[in-house]
Amino acid sequence: MRVIAGEFRSRPLAAPKGSDTRPTSDRLRETLFNVLAPRVAGAIFLDLYAGSGAVGIEALSRGAAEAIFVENAEPALRAIRANLSSLRIRGGYALEARSVASVLKRLAGGGRAVNVAFLDPPYGESGEYESTLNLLGGECRNLLAPDAVVIAEHLKKLELAVSYGTLRRYRALKQGDSVLSFYAVSE
Repeated sequence: MRVIAGEFRSRPLAAPKGSDTRPTSDRLRETLFNVLAPRVAGAIFLDLYAGSGAVGIEALSRGAAEAIFVENAEPALRAIRANLSSLRIRGGYALEARSVASVLKRLAGGGRAVNVAFLDPPYGESGEYESTLNLLGGECRNLLAPDAVVIAEHLKKLELAVSYGTLRRYRALKQGDSVLSFYAVSE
Protein backbone atom coordinates (compact mmCIF):
# COMPACT_ATOMS: atom_id res chain seq x y z
CA MET A 1 0.00 0.00 0.00
CA ARG A 2 1.36 3.39 -1.03
CA VAL A 3 0.39 7.05 -1.22
CA ILE A 4 -0.88 7.55 -4.78
CA ALA A 5 -0.10 11.22 -5.53
CA GLY A 6 0.96 14.56 -4.14
CA GLU A 7 3.67 15.47 -1.64
CA PHE A 8 4.11 11.91 -0.32
CA ARG A 9 3.65 10.14 -3.66
CA SER A 10 4.86 6.52 -3.80
CA ARG A 11 5.76 6.44 -0.11
CA PRO A 12 4.79 3.13 1.55
CA LEU A 13 2.08 2.86 4.20
CA ALA A 14 1.74 0.26 6.94
CA ALA A 15 -1.55 -1.56 7.49
CA PRO A 16 -2.83 -2.81 10.84
CA LYS A 17 -2.16 -6.46 11.55
CA GLY A 18 -5.10 -8.84 11.53
CA SER A 19 -8.29 -9.08 9.49
CA ASP A 20 -10.41 -6.55 11.39
CA THR A 21 -9.29 -3.71 9.12
CA ARG A 22 -9.39 -3.79 5.35
CA PRO A 23 -7.41 -0.97 3.76
CA THR A 24 -8.93 0.83 0.80
CA SER A 25 -7.06 -0.50 -2.23
CA ASP A 26 -4.65 1.79 -4.08
CA ARG A 27 -6.84 1.55 -7.19
CA LEU A 28 -10.04 2.50 -5.35
CA ARG A 29 -8.25 5.36 -3.54
CA GLU A 30 -7.03 6.63 -6.90
CA THR A 31 -10.60 6.54 -8.25
CA LEU A 32 -11.88 8.32 -5.14
CA PHE A 33 -9.34 11.11 -5.38
CA ASN A 34 -9.78 11.52 -9.14
CA VAL A 35 -13.42 12.38 -8.38
CA LEU A 36 -12.55 14.53 -5.34
CA ALA A 37 -9.60 16.35 -6.97
CA PRO A 38 -11.17 19.84 -7.14
CA ARG A 39 -12.40 19.59 -3.53
CA VAL A 40 -9.27 18.45 -1.70
CA ALA A 41 -6.90 21.45 -1.68
CA GLY A 42 -7.51 23.44 1.50
CA ALA A 43 -10.25 21.08 2.70
CA ILE A 44 -10.95 19.76 6.16
CA PHE A 45 -11.09 16.00 5.54
CA LEU A 46 -12.79 13.61 7.97
CA ASP A 47 -11.49 10.01 7.75
CA LEU A 48 -13.98 7.91 9.73
CA TYR A 49 -13.07 4.32 10.68
CA ALA A 50 -9.62 5.39 9.49
CA GLY A 51 -7.87 1.99 9.66
CA SER A 52 -4.35 2.64 8.39
CA GLY A 53 -5.11 6.31 7.76
CA ALA A 54 -4.36 5.87 4.04
CA VAL A 55 -7.35 7.91 2.84
CA GLY A 56 -6.73 10.86 5.17
CA ILE A 57 -2.99 10.75 4.44
CA GLU A 58 -3.77 10.77 0.72
CA ALA A 59 -5.89 13.90 1.32
CA LEU A 60 -3.02 15.58 3.18
CA SER A 61 -0.60 14.58 0.42
CA ARG A 62 -2.89 16.27 -2.11
CA GLY A 63 -3.18 19.54 -0.19
CA ALA A 64 -5.96 19.17 2.37
CA ALA A 65 -5.61 21.75 5.14
CA GLU A 66 -6.40 19.17 7.82
CA ALA A 67 -7.27 15.50 8.16
CA ILE A 68 -9.18 14.22 11.17
CA PHE A 69 -8.60 10.49 11.68
CA VAL A 70 -11.28 8.75 13.74
CA GLU A 71 -10.45 5.23 14.87
CA ASN A 72 -10.79 3.31 18.13
CA ALA A 73 -9.08 -0.04 17.36
CA GLU A 74 -5.62 -0.10 18.92
CA PRO A 75 -3.85 -1.95 16.05
CA ALA A 76 -5.21 0.61 13.58
CA LEU A 77 -4.21 3.51 15.84
CA ARG A 78 -0.67 2.14 15.93
CA ALA A 79 -0.63 1.93 12.12
CA ILE A 80 -1.90 5.50 11.73
CA ARG A 81 0.74 6.80 14.16
CA ALA A 82 3.46 4.82 12.37
CA ASN A 83 2.37 6.14 8.97
CA LEU A 84 2.24 9.76 10.12
CA SER A 85 5.65 9.36 11.75
CA SER A 86 7.30 7.67 8.76
CA LEU A 87 6.03 10.43 6.46
CA ARG A 88 7.16 13.07 8.98
CA ILE A 89 3.70 14.61 9.12
CA ARG A 90 3.92 16.77 12.24
CA GLY A 91 0.80 18.91 11.92
CA GLY A 92 -2.40 19.47 10.01
CA TYR A 93 -4.12 16.47 11.51
CA ALA A 94 -6.01 15.29 14.56
CA LEU A 95 -6.20 11.69 15.73
CA GLU A 96 -9.42 10.89 17.57
CA ALA A 97 -9.14 7.58 19.43
CA ARG A 98 -12.84 7.24 20.22
CA SER A 99 -16.04 6.01 18.62
CA VAL A 100 -17.22 7.70 15.44
CA ALA A 101 -20.55 8.68 17.01
CA SER A 102 -18.94 10.40 20.00
CA VAL A 103 -16.44 12.28 17.80
CA LEU A 104 -19.14 13.44 15.37
CA LYS A 105 -21.31 14.73 18.22
CA ARG A 106 -18.38 16.55 19.81
CA LEU A 107 -17.18 18.08 16.53
CA ALA A 108 -20.72 19.13 15.56
CA GLY A 109 -20.86 21.29 18.69
CA GLY A 110 -17.53 22.94 17.92
CA GLY A 111 -18.51 25.22 15.05
CA ARG A 112 -16.13 23.62 12.51
CA ALA A 113 -17.22 22.80 8.98
CA VAL A 114 -15.92 19.65 7.30
CA ASN A 115 -15.62 19.69 3.49
CA VAL A 116 -15.19 15.96 2.88
CA ALA A 117 -16.16 13.01 5.07
CA PHE A 118 -15.13 9.47 4.15
CA LEU A 119 -16.37 6.36 5.94
CA ASP A 120 -15.49 2.71 5.56
CA PRO A 121 -16.57 0.72 8.63
CA PRO A 122 -15.29 -2.84 9.19
CA TYR A 123 -17.08 -5.60 7.24
CA GLY A 124 -18.74 -7.05 10.32
CA GLU A 125 -20.28 -3.72 11.33
CA SER A 126 -22.60 -2.89 8.45
CA GLY A 127 -25.00 -1.14 10.87
CA GLU A 128 -22.36 1.57 11.27
CA TYR A 129 -23.17 2.88 7.78
CA GLU A 130 -26.75 3.70 8.70
CA SER A 131 -25.96 5.12 12.12
CA THR A 132 -23.07 7.29 10.85
CA LEU A 133 -24.89 8.54 7.75
CA ASN A 134 -27.99 9.29 9.85
CA LEU A 135 -25.83 11.31 12.26
CA LEU A 136 -24.18 13.25 9.42
CA GLY A 137 -27.54 13.91 7.76
CA GLY A 138 -29.35 14.62 11.02
CA GLU A 139 -28.14 15.47 14.50
CA CYS A 140 -24.60 16.36 13.31
CA ARG A 141 -25.46 17.96 9.96
CA ASN A 142 -24.06 21.34 11.08
CA LEU A 143 -20.61 19.67 11.03
CA LEU A 144 -20.79 19.57 7.22
CA ALA A 145 -20.05 22.64 5.09
CA PRO A 146 -22.98 23.53 2.76
CA ASP A 147 -21.10 22.08 -0.24
CA ALA A 148 -19.65 19.11 1.65
CA VAL A 149 -19.48 15.63 0.21
CA VAL A 150 -19.80 12.42 2.21
CA ILE A 151 -18.44 9.23 0.67
CA ALA A 152 -19.19 5.73 1.92
CA GLU A 153 -17.06 2.82 0.72
CA HIS A 154 -19.02 -0.41 0.91
CA LEU A 155 -19.42 -3.83 -0.60
CA LYS A 156 -21.51 -4.06 -3.75
CA LYS A 157 -23.89 -6.49 -2.04
CA LEU A 158 -24.65 -3.94 0.72
CA GLU A 159 -27.36 -1.55 -0.47
CA LEU A 160 -27.25 1.88 1.13
CA ALA A 161 -30.30 4.15 1.17
CA VAL A 162 -30.63 6.99 -1.32
CA SER A 163 -31.00 9.48 1.52
CA TYR A 164 -30.18 9.84 5.21
CA GLY A 165 -31.78 12.98 6.67
CA THR A 166 -30.40 15.90 4.66
CA LEU A 167 -27.86 13.70 2.83
CA ARG A 168 -28.82 12.51 -0.64
CA ARG A 169 -26.80 10.13 -2.81
CA TYR A 170 -25.90 11.66 -6.15
CA ARG A 171 -23.37 9.15 -7.48
CA ALA A 172 -22.27 5.55 -7.01
CA LEU A 173 -19.03 4.26 -8.52
CA LYS A 174 -18.56 0.48 -8.68
CA GLN A 175 -15.12 -1.05 -8.84
CA GLY A 176 -14.75 -4.79 -8.37
CA ASP A 177 -16.65 -5.83 -5.24
CA SER A 178 -16.60 -2.28 -3.83
CA VAL A 179 -18.79 0.77 -4.31
CA LEU A 180 -18.15 4.41 -3.49
CA SER A 181 -21.49 6.09 -2.69
CA PHE A 182 -21.32 9.91 -2.83
CA TYR A 183 -23.77 11.99 -0.77
CA ALA A 184 -24.35 15.75 -0.72
CA VAL A 185 -26.32 17.96 1.63
CA SER A 186 -29.78 18.80 0.28
CA GLU A 187 -32.09 21.07 2.23
